[in-house]
Amino acid sequence: VDISAAERVPGVHAVVHAGNVTQHPFGYGLDNIPLKTEKVRCVGDEVAAVAAETEDAAEAALDAIEVVYEPLPAVYDPFAALEADAPRVHEDNVSMRWDFEHGELAEAESRAAVVVEGMYSSPLSAPGSIETHTCLASFDADGHLTVWTGVHMVFMYRKALADALGLDWKRITVVQPPIGGSFGGKIDIDPIDFITVLLARRARRPVRISFTREEEFTGSRVRQPMHIKLRTGADAEGNILFRDADIVSDNGAYNAWGSHALLVVMQTISSLYRLQAARMRSRVVYTNKMYGGSVRGFGNPEATFAVESQTDEVAQALGMDPIELRLRNANQPGDVTPQGMRITSCGLTECLETVRRESGWGRELPAGRALGAACFIHVGGGARIYPSDGCGTLVKVDEAGAVTVISGASELGQGSETVIAMIAAEEMGVPLEAVSVRNSDTDIKPWDVGAHASRTTFVAGNSARLAAREIREKLLETAAEVLEAAPEDLVIEDGLISVRGVPERALSYERVVRRRLLRQGGNTLTADAFYDPPTEPQDARYLGNISAAYGFGAHVAEVEVDVETGLVQVLSLWTAHDVGRAINPLGVEGQIAGGAVMGLGLALTEELRLTPEGALMLPSPREYGMLTALGVPPIHINLVETIDPEGPFGAKGVGEAGVIPVAAAVANAVARATGMRPRSYPMAPWKVLEWLEEARKPAGRA
Repeated sequence: VDISAAERVPGVHAVVHAGNVTQHPFGYGLDNIPLKTEKVRCVGDEVAAVAAETEDAAEAALDAIEVVYEPLPAVYDPFAALEADAPRVHEDNVSMRWDFEHGELAEAESRAAVVVEGMYSSPLSAPGSIETHTCLASFDADGHLTVWTGVHMVFMYRKALADALGLDWKRITVVQPPIGGSFGGKIDIDPIDFITVLLARRARRPVRISFTREEEFTGSRVRQPMHIKLRTGADAEGNILFRDADIVSDNGAYNAWGSHALLVVMQTISSLYRLQAARMRSRVVYTNKMYGGSVRGFGNPEATFAVESQTDEVAQALGMDPIELRLRNANQPGDVTPQGMRITSCGLTECLETVRRESGWGRELPAGRALGAACFIHVGGGARIYPSDGCGTLVKVDEAGAVTVISGASELGQGSETVIAMIAAEEMGVPLEAVSVRNSDTDIKPWDVGAHASRTTFVAGNSARLAAREIREKLLETAAEVLEAAPEDLVIEDGLISVRGVPERALSYERVVRRRLLRQGGNTLTADAFYDPPTEPQDARYLGNISAAYGFGAHVAEVEVDVETGLVQVLSLWTAHDVGRAINPLGVEGQIAGGAVMGLGLALTEELRLTPEGALMLPSPREYGMLTALGVPPIHINLVETIDPEGPFGAKGVGEAGVIPVAAAVANAVARATGMRPRSYPMAPWKVLEWLEEARKPAGRA
């Protein structure tokens, strides 16, 4: 790498590459490095970077950098990468293995009246948030680093920056501005973050990097492809006895969050419906592709596509109605799954009955049209994948009565600040308009593990409720002095504190705040709380109650298939979700609708297609196949409230749920409409035509 000409370009203040910076490996297994040293493994790998006063100067300097590459053999197919003579992406092309076994599988299979099997595949796809990756870094005169970034996990991000760049993490402040969406694409710390800091340190002035839309597709994390070979057995009465899965996850060139998506795949294969035995053998395989992140659903849309496609195949083999089969095997409150997941609240049966009723399941439809159903299970009360799954909250009430909540939670556009404000106001008994939530920086906000696993409402909400409860107790304590009553005899409603049963003996909470503060020996009205859910990490056998609650739901899709063109149209989608309690019903409906639209894109159109050299073909939203509003059918949302005993006011997380069962429901509807079983998605017209043609061939030729 020769940067000498680039450094001479007018307006250039810094040029960095592996040869002139201090950097250390990062990522799971420490298999990645910000600026690549001797080898690049995929299109999008970062080799050198420039900071300049203008974009034109930066582009000119990039063009002036000379890099000599020696072409190496590449491998883009994960099955080819498993061959003994395959090119080595790293020392071993198998990055990780995730294996699980429960029960006597052979014994369960011996009792099966039907056993169905098949291979189910998902594509390379993108999160596609409206705001691209942006990072701004600045060192002050004392060497203190401040970074503005859209990452989910600011405290872990701060530590990762320090470790990879040799910095003191006590001298790093991370500011998390309002984020224009992520869908998991910004959960990882990425090379863009490290490189922005390296440039700022070398330029000795603030530096910002923002991806273009094309760079967002190429340079950020993706949803990695998965290939799931699955077998399911059931007895003659329709009881599902076992599942047996062999999975290959196409990891891409490095380990990011996506390498751990098999954790969720395992949960769906082992724990959706009541099983007696389950086995899973899986490999995370390196290939020379963009690498996978924690995209919304985190492996569950892929797993649910396989499991729920095969559930329909089992029903067909038994001659049973697909919803009746699901109802017979539905999870119930009090169940403990093969992985030790303890189910508290569970509305799966109600969800199935709701979509069956609302969709008119069983009604006669014209040729080429059909209904398809699919269910899901997903964590709804955090996920203990780190030693702590907790979140901190600070609450302050000033002398005017303004309530400020400083939460460790991350607002990604999902509406978490509104929910946290509602929980705090409800617990304190004050008007919602009196409460504001501040998402500050790492110097001020309390610790939180970050936004993932649909955990924010449950974990941050419980934390806010605990802190608000302490404020309420202090208000009652002071009000009791004025009203000459015991604190336990007082009530707070809409900001008014009164004696129970004697409403005329009352005063406003604002007066109580001032009474507590503005007197000799007074004190401020503050509280802090930290909530860590009552969960446990999974052990070496992948056993453990990883979440404090689990979300369930069912979707029914009505599709029409044109067998002449292969076009699949979704005419309507009915959804029912067990949400525990909807704290903000409109926000919950928005999350489910948004997830459903994302799921429809996965089912029908979205795919990152590669050239033979591993580059993206036309990296843009249009060519990728991202749905627009014109492509979205009516989505009917039904909320099933089961009031979870551990959730804040009974709530459970729903952020990822809407996307999970859509592709499976659409595939099941297509199969019922055509007699042809889709075994991958997206179900694009040219693929459907090919599958229909294959299905028409005689059995010996197919």
